[in-house]
Amino acid sequence: MKRLVIWLTVLTLLAAGLPMAVAAAPEVPAKSAILMEVATGQILCEQQADTPLAPASVTKVMTMLLIMEAIDHGKLRWEDTVTASETAAAKGGSQIYLKEGETMSVADMVKSIAVSSANDCACAMAEHLAGSEQAFVEQMNRRAQELGMKNTHFVNCTGLDDDPGASEHKTSARDIAIMSRELLLNHPKIKEYTTIWMDTVRNGTFGLSNTNKLVRFYSGATGLKTGFTAQAGYCLSASAQRDGMELIAVVMGCETSKERFAACKSLLDHGFANYALISFPDDVQEVPVKLGQQDYVQAVPGQTGAMLIDKSQKSSVNFHTELEELVEAPVRKGQRLGTLTLRSGEQVLSEIPMVAQQSVDRLTFWELFTRVLRRVCMAA
Repeated sequence: MKRLVIWLTVLTLLAAGLPMAVAAAPEVPAKSAILMEVATGQILCEQQADTPLAPASVTKVMTMLLIMEAIDHGKLRWEDTVTASETAAAKGGSQIYLKEGETMSVADMVKSIAVSSANDCACAMAEHLAGSEQAFVEQMNRRAQELGMKNTHFVNCTGLDDDPGASEHKTSARDIAIMSRELLLNHPKIKEYTTIWMDTVRNGTFGLSNTNKLVRFYSGATGLKTGFTAQAGYCLSASAQRDGMELIAVVMGCETSKERFAACKSLLDHGFANYALISFPDDVQEVPVKLGQQDYVQAVPGQTGAMLIDKSQKSSVNFHTELEELVEAPVRKGQRLGTLTLRSGEQVLSEIPMVAQQSVDRLTFWELFTRVLRRVCMAA
């Protein structure tokens, strides 16, 4: 297994064009594991990452994602009131013991799901958004397909494995990382809840304590979700951010809670120790235009974002831009005008095209004649 992990790491680095000075990834005591960088989605190491397994309450990453998307799309508000049904109140496992007919704000429901993994709140939110848990599960599976989660089939919104058909409730470490990335990258407000260590609901009368111990004990932790059932074992999607780089470590099927936290810590430590994230500059430069209706065109990087590099190279990274001295109109928007090169010493890490930010039309014959005539008159 250890050789497999090392070999997968080597293949990942080769595919990404990263230098090979990065230390071999640790082997962790889990049935499946993966380490992903959030901004780029790049996989740093993996271990049986595509094996479909029971995820337990890590399922609620997708539940929270759909809630956040509903809020962002204006279909739901944080202050909206949600009423617990008999079905939601009857959910077992981790819960805040909702009573049938009890009402609670969306904000407190999400807090209870994120912090205490409340199954009753997850079900209540599913019913509120879709009319029934089953209809919500259909949305979960549709969203999973849209995200390219190839080894996932949800049966419920909680991860409980005593529901009918629960043996078919499966996902993989890679798919968990994919949906975790989507949640963190596009809905950062969720971190206001996933980073809570202790809090209360019901006007301070019911205490919540985060099931993810890394939130308190791991520097830079941003979440994300624990899971445990006897069938699934101990699972965790753990995220953390340091020096502008955020990582997601996922483990599934650990034998103890202590092992899952130690495994994710080991993966996160490996990522932060060996990689750095370099953002591409967004500088705008000008290139003279011959016979154009504008004298200059703005050249901008044709690619935005960032790339991962070996952390040892970070101090020697530099950017160099080469542009055309002059271009002739017409100039098309997106037309290549040069190259932005990212280097570490003499090593080229990436080459990004510099492109025209806007189109520049060519002067018509009459416009050219008028311009020449004006210059002649001014010279006289």
